[in-house]
Order: sequence, then C-alpha cells, then structure tokens
Amino acid sequence: MNAYNFLLHAHSGFRYVVSILLLLSIFLSFSGWLEKKPYVEANRRINLFTLISAHIQLLLGILLYFKSPYVEFNSDTMKDPELRYWTMEHVVMMIVAIIIITIGHSKSKKLVLPEAKHRIIALYYSAALIIIVLAILASHRPFLGMS
Repeated sequence: MNAYNFLLHAHSGFRYVVSILLLLSIFLSFSGWLEKKPYVEANRRINLFTLISAHIQLLLGILLYFKSPYVEFNSDTMKDPELRYWTMEHVVMMIVAIIIITIGHSKSKKLVLPEAKHRIIALYYSAALIIIVLAILASHRPFLGMS
C-alpha cells in the first residue's frame, strides 16, 4: 500500500469518527440549550473531542491533498469539474467548516451560562455540519461510500 492509498483510507475512514462526534455534540447541545440543562464535564469533553477529531481529519486531508492525483495546478484545473472540486472546492469548504467548529468551541469556553454554551455549540457546529454535507454532496460521490 502506497502513501496515497494509506492516506485516502485513513481520511475516508476517520470521517465516521468526526461525523459521529459532530452529530453527538449537536444533539447534546440542542438538548441542553432547549431543555435548559447544565453544561457538564461530559459536554465539554465531547465538544473538545469533536474539535480535536475535526483537526486530525484536516491534517489527514492536507497530507492527502499533496499526494492526490486529483489535485492539479495547471491551466485545465478550473475547466475540469472534478479537478476543480478536489483542488479548490473541497479543501476550502472543509477548512471553513473546521474554522467554524474552532470558533464555536472557543466562544463556548468564554461563556458562563450553561444555556449560552449549549447554544453556541449547537449553532456553530450545526453550521459546520451543513457545510460538510454540502461539500460531500458536491463531490457527486456516495455519501457513505469510500471516496
């Protein structure tokens, strides 16, 4: 197995970890916000693990980006929808999503009221999830299949 295949499988497989943690964080934060639950250590940890997993996925993606045969920088890149997607669109959308997760996590740490912490995580992590889903759909590949 070469470096490209290893990174491709690692990146494709790790997305399930990120997705599960992101969905769990969103569910728990909406639940905490709407039901006025306390913001407990478990909430903090799940939100932190979501942030960490998203950053690990970003690092895997960056490594994959520089090994991928679908990433090209030439005069045809922007003319070819698949090359354009993998060279520009995918990476930009995913970086934006991870920036939103990071900002949401950072803002939640500065807040005192439990409702406010839950609300910030719910809104920012949900916005990131929407961007991630749109990025995946834009690839025209199976949503749950290997890329």
